[in-house]
Amino acid sequence: QIVRRYATMQINRNERGEEELEKMIEVKHLSKSYGSKLSPVKALDNISFTVEEGEFVGIMGPSGAGKTTLMNILSTINLPTMGSVLIQGKEITKMKNSELSDFRRKKLGFIFQEFNLIDTLNAKDNILLPLAVERMTKEEMEKRVRHVAQLLNIEELLKRYPDELSVGQRQRIAAARALVVQPQVIFADEPTGSLDSKSATELLNYLQTMNQKEKATILLVTHDPYTASYCDRILFIKDGVIFSEVVRRGTRREFFEKVIDMQATIGGGGKMNAV
Repeated sequence: QIVRRYATMQINRNERGEEELEKMIEVKHLSKSYGSKLSPVKALDNISFTVEEGEFVGIMGPSGAGKTTLMNILSTINLPTMGSVLIQGKEITKMKNSELSDFRRKKLGFIFQEFNLIDTLNAKDNILLPLAVERMTKEEMEKRVRHVAQLLNIEELLKRYPDELSVGQRQRIAAARALVVQPQVIFADEPTGSLDSKSATELLNYLQTMNQKEKATILLVTHDPYTASYCDRILFIKDGVIFSEVVRRGTRREFFEKVIDMQATIGGGGKMNAV
């Protein structure tokens, strides 16, 4: 069975007969509660899973399921109530603020629905921004910009300012900014949410290129089955727990259909609103 349910889930890729890879992310018994001690609201409830190096993993679920809470903890924005998160063997949930800031800057890349580009900087300077605090030669910085510009096909856009770019072009600049630090993990939160279908497809193809050519590990939150179909596997969250997993086997179209079916099962959509 491609779809399996878990109360507490720990995925062992060897069970599928695949070569064991380095665990990039390890989530162990993660819980997050809000509110008072007398009436806590659990956003996440004892979640465990792993993401291997070079995987492209999606997180889906109905509104209020805990997707954003999980993403915020994994990307070091929030802390859990209980449990731990390890990225490349380092337990980020126990890092001091200064250490965490350094780790986030050097190891993680972020692509959000809001591009967060600075209007007074051209595309090239926006991409270079994360490297501004690093002790890096100008030659190395230029080399990195050239590399990501070629990868994302934005060489002709580097001298333009954000207000001179289309929505899709701005998102690709934001993706280049995430990639220029050569991160271990890229977190993408609804990256196609504000894009038209053509721009969304272009960005997804570029994300897939990052994953396949740069071996970037990508964790993507989305509500859209089409976007999710570019992933290797999808973790479905419902009521703060991992309800199921769908693994890509065969064509992307077949995977797309399985994602839609699971969405319908957990109440996060279905074939009628995925067309």
